[in-house]
Amino acid sequence: MDQSLIPPVLGIIGLVVAFVIFRAMMRYPVMEGKPAAIAKLIQDGAMAFMRREIMMIGGSVAVLFVALAFSGLGIQTAISFLVGAFCSALAGFLGMIAATRANVRTTTAAHNFGTDRALTVAFYGGSVMGLVLASLGLLGLVCSIAAIGLVRLSAGRSPEVALRIGTISAAIGFVILAFFLIRWLDVRTGVWVATIVGAVGGVIIGLSTEHYTAGKPVRDIAKSGETGAATVIISGLAIGMQSVVIPILTICLMIFIANWQAELYGVGIAAVSMLATVGMTMAIDAYGPVADNAGGIAEMAGLGEDTRKITDSLDELGNTTAAIGKGFAIGAAALAALTIISAYIAEVSHQLEGFSLEISDPNVLIGMFLGGLFPFLVASITMTAVGDAAFEMIQEIRRQFREIPGLLEGKAEPDAARCVDIATTSAIKRMMLPAALAVLGPVVVGFGLGAEALGGMLGGALIAAVLLALTMANAGGAWDNAKKYVEKGNFGGKGSETHKANVVGDTVGDPLKDTSGPSMNILINVMAIVSLVIAPLLSR
Repeated sequence: MDQSLIPPVLGIIGLVVAFVIFRAMMRYPVMEGKPAAIAKLIQDGAMAFMRREIMMIGGSVAVLFVALAFSGLGIQTAISFLVGAFCSALAGFLGMIAATRANVRTTTAAHNFGTDRALTVAFYGGSVMGLVLASLGLLGLVCSIAAIGLVRLSAGRSPEVALRIGTISAAIGFVILAFFLIRWLDVRTGVWVATIVGAVGGVIIGLSTEHYTAGKPVRDIAKSGETGAATVIISGLAIGMQSVVIPILTICLMIFIANWQAELYGVGIAAVSMLATVGMTMAIDAYGPVADNAGGIAEMAGLGEDTRKITDSLDELGNTTAAIGKGFAIGAAALAALTIISAYIAEVSHQLEGFSLEISDPNVLIGMFLGGLFPFLVASITMTAVGDAAFEMIQEIRRQFREIPGLLEGKAEPDAARCVDIATTSAIKRMMLPAALAVLGPVVVGFGLGAEALGGMLGGALIAAVLLALTMANAGGAWDNAKKYVEKGNFGGKGSETHKANVVGDTVGDPLKDTSGPSMNILINVMAIVSLVIAPLLSR
């Protein structure tokens, strides 16, 4: 068989498996009445969001495609850009379809059958997104498929154990397959060691994240609510800052060992090894919103405390799995960005003899400071955007209460489509500036201050973004789970002053873990890739 056919064949197989899982999830029943009606509103709103987003982003993609095609980079670069944009949109669209159909089925399973069936449905919903993404990207597909199957078989155990089995088994499976592949290709053993380093490092980062978002630190934050919201904020920030220590030390050790065994190529392999289980890590990441939606449906439909307890336990776990997924992503992004920066240096060196990045060079130092401010600026913009969008939504809700007769008494239906439209338009418009900064920043610095300054900028942005991303993701997840810990009846339970204080922490944490934190991963990757793309032009 022609080796060039292997990637598309594996991709097709992965998409088929994703479709099979989707059909299996769709066979689970949907409770009639209010749960189905609420789910329909969620589905309609989600699809309206996706359509508006694709239309608006499509215009930007078209402009950039034309710009790339007529630049010195050529039509092949433009086509590659278009393919990447299409695959990204397709993965998001298909994942959204699966997730918005899994949420009500998760609620129904929790109400009628219990935790194990609800976990299975919610995880199936997340798995579609993970497998579609892995299939289109072709990373470690076989291991992810096997790990998803193991989670299904382990659903009878506690949810956290089942998902941990899936994550670790995917990493182990990839290491074993990589060993035989490397032996078959007659590649040196150091490359396999780098593979192990990436897989083990990813698991360590995941377990560290689990500790800080589901262990003793969460209980400490919850208890701090006894003295008010201010101490909840302080303790949450402290936990978030502390949580970066183990992941950063792990990343440093991974870079050292991988470079020692296989030089810079080993660092790239370690990054690929972390990303190789992307199907599984994205599945557990996407599982979180499904469980969260299921809890909301259960509460709005009035399905009782027993159902709500099950969905709450799944949602609490979802906060942790989402943080683990973000930890994997930022760790892999750090290693990948390092290899891209090295490729940038190599590309510039082809044209500028003697090019190097020296920290004693003022231009490099200026670039590092400029790069370090980008993550903080983008985080600020995205956090403010969430607040502004929320204010617009509140104003619309108040308007509807005033103008729709019977809405306040529950005798009329709200105009949900209008709220979705406000959220969609606001979200997309307010993300334009951060996106423009990520794309145009390297261009301005590169052409304005030179290749040395741009190289320093990438280093500064990488370090600041990784530290910020880990802090925000873990602090946000810990605040959310601290609130849920109190709602279980601890420290006064729901409605107590301690609970109110922890609700404030959860409110602060949401934009950190759901918006600003994830944006750091995208920021450093986009900046590094843009820099690499324009490197030949800088050389000239």
